Amino acid sequence: MPMLGVVLFFYTSPRHLPEQIVKAKLISIFLLTIVFPILIFYFLKATKQAKTIYLQTYKERIVPLIINCGVLIYIVLIIFPITEFIEVHYFFVAILFSNLSCLILAVLKFKASIHMIASAGILMFIIAISIHYSINLNPLIAFAFLLIGAIATSRLHMNAHTYPELIIGFFVGFIPQLIMVRFWL
Repeated sequence: MPMLGVVLFFYTSPRHLPEQIVKAKLISIFLLTIVFPILIFYFLKATKQAKTIYLQTYKERIVPLIINCGVLIYIVLIIFPITEFIEVHYFFVAILFSNLSCLILAVLKFKASIHMIASAGILMFIIAISIHYSINLNPLIAFAFLLIGAIATSRLHMNAHTYPELIIGFFVGFIPQLIMVRFWL
C-alpha cells in the first residue's frame, strides 16, 4: 500500500517533478516496501519465526512489525525527508504510527487486520490529496470504499479476522493519516 500511495502522489501532484527523481523514489519504495519484506519473510520462515505469509498469530506479527518500523523510519528520514515532499513524508509518518499501533496491539495479544490498516490509510491519503490539490478524485475514493468492503468481506469469509479486528484495523489505519493531514494540508 505505501507503493500505491507514492504512485498516486506522483501521478496526481500538479507540481513538476524531474523524472529521474520520481523514478529513484519509486524504485527505493518498491525495494523497501515490497522486495525487502518478501526477503525478510523467507528469513523468518527459515528461522521458524513465521509459519505462513498470513502471520496468523499475534506472536508471528511482532518481529515483522518491528522490522517494518525500522524500514519506515529509514524512509521518513532518508527517502522522503520533510524538506522534499511534505505530503509523502507525513504519509509515511502516519504509516509508521499505524505500524507502531499494530505492534502495540500485537504485544497486547490483539490481532488487528493489517489489510484494513493499509487500505484505510490509503483511503484517507486519497481524500487528503483530493482536498489539497483540489482534484476530483471522487471515483477513486468510491472505488477505495468498495475495495475496503471487499477486503473486509474476504477476510471474514476466510475466517482470518473477526469484526472487531477489522473495525479496529480500519481506525488504526485511518486515524493516523487524518491526524497527519493537519501538518501538510
